[in-house]
Amino acid sequence: MNSSLISCKFTYFLLIGCLFALLGCTNVQPWERGTLAKPEMALDPYPLQSAIRTHNYTSREAGASATAGQGGGCGCN
Repeated sequence: MNSSLISCKFTYFLLIGCLFALLGCTNVQPWERGTLAKPEMALDPYPLQSAIRTHNYTSREAGASATAGQGGGCGCN
């Protein structure tokens, strides 16, 4: 293939990607901000509880898991 053709296709896909990214941008009105600030709207509504569960799982797992936590099963690292 011609390198200019590949460059043209890459530029085309980059422009389409930027267009889709800009379509997601919007102004949030002040009365809508309260709804977006609710804990239910967070990606992880209970980050502290998730961190404790992850710590317990990785410390009790005998082998190395995806988070590379290792332990002997007593719950301590």
